[in-house]
Amino acid sequence: MDIKNKVIYFNSRFTTKAVAQEDEDSITIEGYASTNDVDRVGDVVPTSVWEKGLRDYLKNPVILAYHNHQMPVGRMVEHRVDERGLWIKATISDAADNVYKLIKKGILSAFSIGFRVKDAEYNSAAEVFLIKDLELHEISVVSIPANQNTLFSLSKAFDSAEEFELFKQQFAVSDGSAKGLDDHTVANSANERKWNMDPKELEQMLARATAQAAEQAAKAVVEAQTKALAEKAAQDKAEAELQAKIKAAVASVQTVDTGAERLLADVEKRLNEQAESHRSALEGLEAALREKAAELEAVQKSRMQFTDVKAGEATYTEKETAILLSKITRKSVEQTQFGQNLVQKYASAGTAGAAGSGGGAGGAFRLPAATWETEVSTAMEDEVRRRLVVAGLVRTVPMNNPIMKVPLNPEAGYATWVTNAQFGTSSSSGATGSHALKELTLNSFKLATREYIAFEEDEDSLIAILPIVRDAMIRRMAKSVDKAMLIGAGAGADPITGLATYDASSVVNLDLSDIAAGTAGAGLTAAKLMLARKDLGYWGLEPSELIAIVNTSSYYQLLEDPNFLTVDKVGDRATLLTGQIGSIGNTPVIVSAEFAAATAGNVAAIIFNPRNFMVGNHRGMRVDTDDNVETQSRILVASMRMGMTQISDSEGEGVSAIRYVA
Repeated sequence: MDIKNKVIYFNSRFTTKAVAQEDEDSITIEGYASTNDVDRVGDVVPTSVWEKGLRDYLKNPVILAYHNHQMPVGRMVEHRVDERGLWIKATISDAADNVYKLIKKGILSAFSIGFRVKDAEYNSAAEVFLIKDLELHEISVVSIPANQNTLFSLSKAFDSAEEFELFKQQFAVSDGSAKGLDDHTVANSANERKWNMDPKELEQMLARATAQAAEQAAKAVVEAQTKALAEKAAQDKAEAELQAKIKAAVASVQTVDTGAERLLADVEKRLNEQAESHRSALEGLEAALREKAAELEAVQKSRMQFTDVKAGEATYTEKETAILLSKITRKSVEQTQFGQNLVQKYASAGTAGAAGSGGGAGGAFRLPAATWETEVSTAMEDEVRRRLVVAGLVRTVPMNNPIMKVPLNPEAGYATWVTNAQFGTSSSSGATGSHALKELTLNSFKLATREYIAFEEDEDSLIAILPIVRDAMIRRMAKSVDKAMLIGAGAGADPITGLATYDASSVVNLDLSDIAAGTAGAGLTAAKLMLARKDLGYWGLEPSELIAIVNTSSYYQLLEDPNFLTVDKVGDRATLLTGQIGSIGNTPVIVSAEFAAATAGNVAAIIFNPRNFMVGNHRGMRVDTDDNVETQSRILVASMRMGMTQISDSEGEGVSAIRYVA
């Protein structure tokens, strides 16, 4: 087993130069990336190795973060090799953002060099690992703090002691002597060369290592003695404080009786004064209550709920309840009991915030029902749009008429390159281009839903069920719009042509028999979605412009595909689209429950470019009512008009559907 090519990492502390101005775009750090000291376990990197070891690195002296080759943060701008080792100076760019800030704050404070040992000698008798030749791969900034001159020994670069022992044996002296440390001559399997290391230098290294070990041992003894003395002093101080507290408690016992008596007398005096003050306040409140008794009784009898309304303006809940109740009962807002309560509530406030043109002292107070009806219709329409998954992905344009003509220029053509010889001639302005305008017809279709409410329902029960009825109608509208835009047939009772219908044929199909049998890769995968993307032609060139929509079964199949990134791996952009559950190749993936069942011929997923489609909005949400005498009930109808069309089919449809096959 040859593991000589393993990359080794040594760490050492650096210092940070203070930045002169706040707007500096870089920070300077400097320090020894490696020293020639003998570390605690006997590893030596002498100064002489850096003459050759730096050659390749100096061609591109980039500084990395955390040994990650995808995270360059600066460059080495200066270096020197001296009697201590390899010293470098580097600049870190503020473009590194977090790394730049962590260095300024002193959190990242260590260099770490990554190198490959090309030649070394391990002497088991002296337990010294002498590195004779190395190749520097990279220098990084890391967070490991400094611990003596060199932080990590060679042994810490290996996963196990057995692996390190194997590494040492490949560089060990064959006869087990200290020959390599005496004459510095080493034999290598590839070649033989002279090791020109000064014996005095090695002697100094070993002496420094011995002195450092002795100094650290002495320091440990001093620290232990200091800690013991500090603990003894703290114990003596605690005992002295306890004795002082006991003496103070004994001395204070003699004065307790006298102090308690004085305190009791003072408390009794203050209580008497407060009782007299409270008696006067209660008498004043009783008189005020008698004066306001009639007004309080009227408020108690009314069932109005007063809320914190800014400037007398009604809350949206009150407005919605008043409008829907008015439509169901076929009365004006003021004719309903709820509306009368609102009139009494806001007329007494004397504000124009809830009043119409007849408000104020000059006439009867009226609620602005017309304004409220517009506000309620808009809010209900917005609620429908918030529930939409597909419709919100496509550009929406307002329609003045049920059918609107939209001018388009689908093919702009090309401009002309003009040569020098053509300057000053009629060709200098290029070839003539003509407009290729055509008209796109956008049709809107009516979508409606209704509810029946019996005549016998009184206002109190209607107020209770109104939120349920409203929510049901909104959910029906939203589900119907999404389903039509996904798989609408474009004919008859299903007038909108859905995205899947624009794709005449599928290039990717899912075999139902393989899925039922549990065949590996039979369901929807990221690879199949990417294959469907190829069918988009021109419209599929930019993956970030595309959107994939899958049914619920396909979503669970994608979860088993390692190439599918779920929202916890996508990042903040995952929250921008309603229903997004992941991403494939920078293309958002959205799940929808409005696809048809998983049977042959039905659609399992689509991938499309929203720029090739347009949604028209002719009329927003409105609510109408009428009586049905035969069934003794009122009909509540919500409706809207909208449509969708493809913009261009000259370079592919802009949509590709994946269908089930038997």
